[in-house]
Amino acid sequence: MNMIEPAPVRKSVTVRTSPQQAFDVFVSGMGTWWIKGHSLTQSGQKTVVVEAVAGGRWYEIGNAGEECEWGRVIACDRPNRILFDWQLNADFDYDPGLHTEVEVLFEANGEGGTTVILEHRHLEKYGVKAKEMRGIFDSENGWGGLLASYVEKAAA
Repeated sequence: MNMIEPAPVRKSVTVRTSPQQAFDVFVSGMGTWWIKGHSLTQSGQKTVVVEAVAGGRWYEIGNAGEECEWGRVIACDRPNRILFDWQLNADFDYDPGLHTEVEVLFEANGEGGTTVILEHRHLEKYGVKAKEMRGIFDSENGWGGLLASYVEKAAA
């Protein structure tokens, strides 16, 4: 039986800043733009940490100091690209056995700005929930809203 795999979620935004600055706000500043309501911690999100090296951790720190793993950094090439291993299951719980990828590219657009392209792929790994999860990731509650928040922060 041949299952049709869900297409990756692809989003693109433009920020009026250099690729270096766009990359740094996205990666080092993730805790400043990630929507606080999108938190896995009991006490609410204090910040999000990306260790921007291959094999680095990607996690959230709650207001009470607890840590919740989100995944890992697979590859990091500042200021051009970062590739994450997103390891949150359909209940948004950390699952070390689940591997979907979020790749973010930062491309100078020739007008002093940067085009930021995000792709969340391998969504078929969610099995029966794949189509539902793709819908969530593709929505304003998903990458759409997160990238809008990022654009606001990057422009500031």
